[in-house]
Amino acid sequence: MEDIKPLIKITRTKLKQASLLWAEGFREACCLHRVIFLCLRSKKLLIRTGQCFLLNGFLFLGSLFVLNSVVIPILQWILPDHYSQISCEKMSEFHGVLKFYSFLRGLLIQLFYVFWFYPLYIFSFILSNLWYNDIAKHGFVAMGRSGPSVVESSKQNDALTSDSKVQARRPAGLGGIMIGIGEQVYSVLLLSFFFLEVYATGFIPYVGKALNFVLLSWMYAYYCFEYKWNFSEWGLEKRMDFFETNWAFFAGFGSPCVLAIFFSSPLVSYGVMAILFPLFVLTATGTEAEQAISTQRRRWSGAELGKLPVFYAVDTLLKRVLSLIPLESREQEQDNKTL
Repeated sequence: MEDIKPLIKITRTKLKQASLLWAEGFREACCLHRVIFLCLRSKKLLIRTGQCFLLNGFLFLGSLFVLNSVVIPILQWILPDHYSQISCEKMSEFHGVLKFYSFLRGLLIQLFYVFWFYPLYIFSFILSNLWYNDIAKHGFVAMGRSGPSVVESSKQNDALTSDSKVQARRPAGLGGIMIGIGEQVYSVLLLSFFFLEVYATGFIPYVGKALNFVLLSWMYAYYCFEYKWNFSEWGLEKRMDFFETNWAFFAGFGSPCVLAIFFSSPLVSYGVMAILFPLFVLTATGTEAEQAISTQRRRWSGAELGKLPVFYAVDTLLKRVLSLIPLESREQEQDNKTL
């Protein structure tokens, strides 16, 4: 029993540290007033953010509201399921007609989705992703940042940057550009595999929803900060190390994003997230995560909160998949042919 007490004490300490970091991340995500200040500083940012609101809020969610509140009720009135004034005896005579009405109503609604909602969804998805990058760039400039020098302010905290100092700097010229492109491609594949992991956890009995919520929180938090890290020229290894070292903070930061969409239908969730996501991107741009985390860490005594390998499973799976591509064998065959 005496041997368990130190373990219980360490567990309580780490839970307290995780709770404090989670609360700090949640608080930082809710600082949406930063968006107003950034928009006041940059007219381009204000225009892009307004366009995003008009496209996803007014057009997409507005169309969904019109469909559910106007189109479907009118179709149900024109093509009803039943007639209240007809007796039960005569209802059998109209059974075929009512069944045809139901089929026709469903067909018209599906045509509305096929020729309006799905094309609008694809158009909104592509255009919004282009706008998100512009919003993050204008927000980054509005914060008075133009490169990695500002983000390197985290060097004042040795505990946060001891690993990043060991990493080699990206080479200049064409080599650095190719490494950057490779990291971007690998990052897209990694997050795609992570999304599949998030989707799969939703089917786990009992704990699936809770795991789904936590993983979604991490995913949205990473998406929000990725724009800032790109403009700050953080390498992929440094991003993942910083993210996994401060997993509790990012779980808290992503929680408001997920709470806004977790209990809605897929289309409504997309529309709401498409409106809120640029706001959280700007909040992440204005967040000094390194300083907020180091402030919390100064209050800790004893063992610090350990690193959690959030991306370990998908990173391992992605490396296995990429290893199946026989690039080296093809190069050897070409070399043998030349000989």
